[in-house]
Amino acid sequence: MSRNTQELSWRRATKCSGGTCVEVARSGDKVLVRDSKSPEAVQEYTSAEWSAFTAAVKSGEFDFT
Repeated sequence: MSRNTQELSWRRATKCSGGTCVEVARSGDKVLVRDSKSPEAVQEYTSAEWSAFTAAVKSGEFDFT
């Protein structure tokens, strides 16, 4: 990824604890996701992909137990 991700505003879940967190930032029409332990490993999604993922999580499509 060529963009400088240090300049972005990264957000963490409020339930994040112990330094093991997923962080999310917007860059233009892309949503970037990274693990706080490995901030250099950034995954990039379109806004449509991210919206579909978050809708699936909210609807209970994934079993996190």
